[in-house]
Amino acid sequence: MELKLVDSKSVFLSNFELMKSSSFLDTKLRFGLTGTHKLCSCRGVVLKASRSSASYDAASSVSKENFILDEFSCQINGKNCSGLYLRDVRVLDASDDEYGGILINPQTLPSNPNIFASVLRESLSHWKMKGKKGVWLKLPVEKCDLVPIAVKEGFQYHHAERGYLMMTYWLPDDPCMLPSNASHQVGVGGFVINDKNEVLVVQEKHSAPALSGLWKIPTGFILESEEIFTGIVREVKEETGIDTEFVEVMAFRHAHNVAFEKSDLFFVCLLRPLSTRIMVDDLEIQAANWMPLVKFVEQPLIQADSMFKKVIDICIARLGKRYCGLSVHQLVSTFDGKLSSLYFNSVEDSDSNCKAN
Repeated sequence: MELKLVDSKSVFLSNFELMKSSSFLDTKLRFGLTGTHKLCSCRGVVLKASRSSASYDAASSVSKENFILDEFSCQINGKNCSGLYLRDVRVLDASDDEYGGILINPQTLPSNPNIFASVLRESLSHWKMKGKKGVWLKLPVEKCDLVPIAVKEGFQYHHAERGYLMMTYWLPDDPCMLPSNASHQVGVGGFVINDKNEVLVVQEKHSAPALSGLWKIPTGFILESEEIFTGIVREVKEETGIDTEFVEVMAFRHAHNVAFEKSDLFFVCLLRPLSTRIMVDDLEIQAANWMPLVKFVEQPLIQADSMFKKVIDICIARLGKRYCGLSVHQLVSTFDGKLSSLYFNSVEDSDSNCKAN
C-alpha cells in the first residue's frame, strides 16, 4: 500500500471503505492549507469523493488552535489498513477562565445563524475532548437571533442585562458546578434624625394598600457597583433633597421570595442631616416631612408590626448610647488586591462615631 499526498481538490481512496470514521469524507481536512484540501491516494481502483467548504463571515470567529490528529481504518483487497490524518476543527474564538472553563468572545461571533450552529457544535465537541468544564456564551442584543440555536445545542439561560443575555453549558458528565445567577437584591433605609429629635419621613406615591397613610423612612435599592454607605446618602437626597452623612449600619433584614423569587437584604442606616430644606421627588414621593420621633413611633402601623418596631427600638437605643451599629472601614485584601468596605462594631476606635456606655 502506498499512502501519499497529492495535489488535488478531491479526496482519493484506493479500493477501500471507511470503517471507523463516517465523517472522514465530509470533514474539513487541512494540511497547512485552506479551502478544499489535499489528502492521499492509494494504489488500485480509485474511489473519488469530493467535498465543498463554506466560507466564514468573519475570519476572527475561528480560533487558531484548530487541528486534531485523528485516525481512519480501511480495507484494501480484503486486508485491513489504518492511517492518521489532521482534522481541522472550526472553533469559536474563546479564552480559558481560571476554573478550567471557556469564555466565548461575543465580539467575534458569526452573524450567520447556520454557520454559528455548525461551529458551535464543533466547538463544544472540541472543548469537551480537551477536558474543559463550563462554557459561558454572552449574546449581545444585536445577535439575539442566535439564542434559539444555543438553546437547541443545550445551553441554558444564566442571567440577562439590558444589553445582553448570558448562557451557559456544562461539558462534563458530572453535576454542574457553575455558580448560579445573583440571588439577592440589596435595599437600604435611612434613619435621619436632627438635633430637634425629628425624623425625616416620607409617604410614597405607590405603596401597598396595607401601608396607606404610613410615614416611613426613605428607602431604595443599591445600584450596581455602589457602596451601601454612599447608596443610602444618594437615595435620601433623591427622595427628599436632604444632604446627609452616613454614620452606621444599625441592623439588616434578610428575607426570601421578595421580588421575582429573589432574596432581599435590607440595611437600616443611621444618617446625620447636613441640610434642612426638603425638596420632594414628585415621581416617587407623595410627601416628606420632619416628624417628631415620639409621633413617628406612635403610628399604629409601626406599633402593630414587630419588624418596624424593633428597628425603631434599635435606633432609639443608639441615640441613647445603649447600642452601637456597624461603621464602615475601607480595606484592601491581599487575596484580590481590591478596595473593599468592611462594616464592624468598633467602640474602642478613636475614629468611631459610636460612644456607647
